[in-house]
Amino acid sequence: MHLCAKYKFLKMQSIREIFKTGYGPSSSHTIGPVLAAEKFITKHPSTTNFRVQLYGSLALTGKGHHTDEALIKTFLPNNLEVEWKPDKVLPYHPNGMIFEALSNETKNVIDSWEVYSIGGGDLYDTAGVITNKTIYEINTMSEILKWCKQEGKSLWEFVEDNEGKDIWKFLDVVWETMMDAIKRGIDNEGVLPGPIKLSRRASAQYAKALNSHGTLKQVGLLFAFALAVAEENAAGGKIVTAPTCGSSGILPAVLFYLSKEEHLTTMKILRALATAGLIGNLVKHNASISGAEVGCQGEIGTACALAAGAMAQILGGSPNQIEYAAEMAMEHNLGLTCDPVMGYVQIPCIERNAIAATKAYSCAVYALSSDGGHKISFDQAVETMAETGRDIQVAYRETGIGGLAKKWEPFK
Repeated sequence: MHLCAKYKFLKMQSIREIFKTGYGPSSSHTIGPVLAAEKFITKHPSTTNFRVQLYGSLALTGKGHHTDEALIKTFLPNNLEVEWKPDKVLPYHPNGMIFEALSNETKNVIDSWEVYSIGGGDLYDTAGVITNKTIYEINTMSEILKWCKQEGKSLWEFVEDNEGKDIWKFLDVVWETMMDAIKRGIDNEGVLPGPIKLSRRASAQYAKALNSHGTLKQVGLLFAFALAVAEENAAGGKIVTAPTCGSSGILPAVLFYLSKEEHLTTMKILRALATAGLIGNLVKHNASISGAEVGCQGEIGTACALAAGAMAQILGGSPNQIEYAAEMAMEHNLGLTCDPVMGYVQIPCIERNAIAATKAYSCAVYALSSDGGHKISFDQAVETMAETGRDIQVAYRETGIGGLAKKWEPFK
């Protein structure tokens, strides 16, 4: 069952659920399972022995995504047995888990919990979406644009009206965390963890960009900033999901670049983050941001739409131009598969962040040069993405058994 079909009539969540601060490399494979583990541990404070069964995508790419390491660390000082079930998918989502609490004496199962990590660090069980902080009555872009026209307000004002003024304190922390990830990523060098032996490139890219001019400098800086965050994520560093860990470099790269080039105030950035969060919310509510469910188009494609819309707003775009930029970014990532080599969030994920940052920039420029009118709406592009995701073969949805992952030959 496609989760969005089941819950499309509910209110949308807070944008706080789009921007989660955590440690990489994966919101669905580390942040989500860790949150689930913490809830299960809290329920059984006297139990010292636990077991978790990981199914589908969690089992197929969990090693590369450090799912087992994150869970074992979370359960300490208790004992955790991890069982991998790659050949079975639980009913509601490819990222399924069953946690079991075991008797301290007999090791028999005394309680179990079937739970799903549905993307962006969110959890779902048979009772519904667990982190379900729903506040938005309107849940399509077309309806929001009508509201903007009627009220004479922009998209960020729609967010403020629904979230309250406290949202700016939250987004200020989000922005600080994003900037910290860029700065760390620019400073750090060496080889990323794991058997691929992939070298970090952000630092060298940044140095080369600073010594370039014109287009080479502009594109080079965008590359560097996106690589910086994506590499920090791959190394297990602290990042903000935007909307996922695997796509966390795109929005910060574009905003950080613009903050320097356009001499933006912090408030301008925070308003752009609010609009970006709204765009991500719409995709998450009406489709999916889970690579295991709809492929990388749901992660990189959504992140590209976030960044394009945010940039269009920063540079004075109307709500219609912002919507156009986001639609274009989503449209031109349709069909993008999720095929991580060896299950690590490194190849092709890191480079995809860099390329998508420049694509977001281009989409914003294109939309700003128009009057905002176009034939395919953002809502239609999102609906198409969901349909395309359901049609993509399982091998290309974060299983690590198709695409580039299948072609990887490490010793040639």
